[in-house]
Order: sequence, then structure tokens, then C-alpha cells
Amino acid sequence: MARGLGKGINALFPQDVEEKDDDVIKEIPVNECRPNPYQPRKTFHADAIEELKDSIMEYGIVQPLILRKSIKGYEIVVGERRFRAAKEAGLDTLPAVVKDLSDEKMMEVALLENLQREDLTPIEEAHAYHNLMNELGVTQDELSKRLGKSRSHIANIVRLLSLPDQVVAYINNGELSMGHGRALIGVKDKEKIMPVANKIRNEKLNVRQAEKLINELNDQAPKKKQAMPKKDIFLEKQESLLRDRLGTAVSINKGKRKGKIEIEFYSNEDLERILETFED
Repeated sequence: MARGLGKGINALFPQDVEEKDDDVIKEIPVNECRPNPYQPRKTFHADAIEELKDSIMEYGIVQPLILRKSIKGYEIVVGERRFRAAKEAGLDTLPAVVKDLSDEKMMEVALLENLQREDLTPIEEAHAYHNLMNELGVTQDELSKRLGKSRSHIANIVRLLSLPDQVVAYINNGELSMGHGRALIGVKDKEKIMPVANKIRNEKLNVRQAEKLINELNDQAPKKKQAMPKKDIFLEKQESLLRDRLGTAVSINKGKRKGKIEIEFYSNEDLERILETFED
């Protein structure tokens, strides 16, 4: 069984999504339905659609789709995979419940439905979070509470989008993992991200090996002052905890009398996000 979110669709949208006794399941013409413009999942594997098509041809569509009326027909809120398989099966109509949803609710429902089934790649998930924050004007903290995901998880996912396009593509198609992506964000010389990514991919390095490679690369970077003594294990652990908490690169440097903590940010929005973490 797939792991669900802290809050499910029914808990967030009881008036909009939860099926009630007076909900009517209608047979809607397939040619009047069109994909959800806010669908976070961009990749639909042909073999999975074919498998679902065979099931539909034998048993029909067991679970109705959720649609909303649009100017031209209907938009699919939940059930695009069933819709695609129904078209492949040659069905003329499909069972659906038509809901009155705003664009905002439609975006949230589509994201939640995919997250609950764990259907999204990390990049699709990142784009979905980014779009929700842009379209709804919500902060990462507010999004965290609405979706039942930790703020650090959302921050770490969204930061993958700051990587070069080719690296983003590698993560999206599964050639690199989210862990690889997070490690690559830590490369200090941004011009070296792509060569390092290709080395990780070509040599099939695991995340731990990638992190070691990147740490060695960062240590080789030219320093303006004499090299600092090797950091003790305690400080390295605290840096790691802060990186996970803040979703960005953190460096702790300890001198004889005092020390300093350096926190990287990449835009005004990123700075605001980091500052919000200290408000808890």
C-alpha cells in the first residue's frame, strides 16, 4: 500500500472532492474531455496505459473520474490515466463526477492525488510545488501545512530546479536520484556541476560516493587564505543537520575565540524562505 500524506484529499477539500450521496455519476463522452492543464505528472508510460486499457476492456472503469465543466467540454481533475486508457480501449463514454472547482483547488487536488499514489518524479513534484506557490501566492511554510509535507522536504525538492537543465532531465528520467541532485547543489564551482553529474551518471556512483567526490572537489577549490584545519566530526554533523533543515548549503567555521555560520541563498525568495524557518 502506498504511503499517504499527512492530510488526504478528503480532509483538505471535504466540500469539493469527497463523494456525497447526492453526487451523480454521469456518462461523459470521451471526446468532450481534455487533460488537466495543471496536471503535475508529465510522463505517462505506454506499458502502464496498455495494461490499464486491457483491464478496462475486461472490467470497465471501476472508479469514476473527477471532472469540471469548462467552456469547451470538461477538464480532467483526477483520472487522466484512466482517460488515456479509455481512449486506447475505444470507449465512447466514461463514468465521471462533475465538480465545481476553482483553478486553485484544481491544482491542489491534482497534486495531492498524484502525491498520495507516489506517482510523481522529484522534478514533477518540484514543478508542482513551484507552480502552486507562484499561482496561489503561498509560502513554503503555508504549502507545507496544506499538503502535510515537511518544509525542508519542499525546500529540498524545489531547489533541484536550480540545477542545469540537463541535470534536471537526468533526475526526471531516473538516471540520477533526488539524493544525487541534492549533492550536486553543493558543488561550489557551478561550472563543474555538469561534468560531475556526467561522471556520476557514467560511472553509476551511488549518493554516498557522489557526496565524497563533491567534497573532495570542493576541498580542491583555490582558497584566498591558508587552508583551515580539518573540521571536527561534531561540526560536520551540525552542518548536515542545518543543510537538511534550511534546504541550502551551510558552512560552520570555528576560530580560537569565535566562529561563524555561513548560509547560502540564491534569490530574494530563497532568502525569505530561509528566514521563515527561524520564525518557528
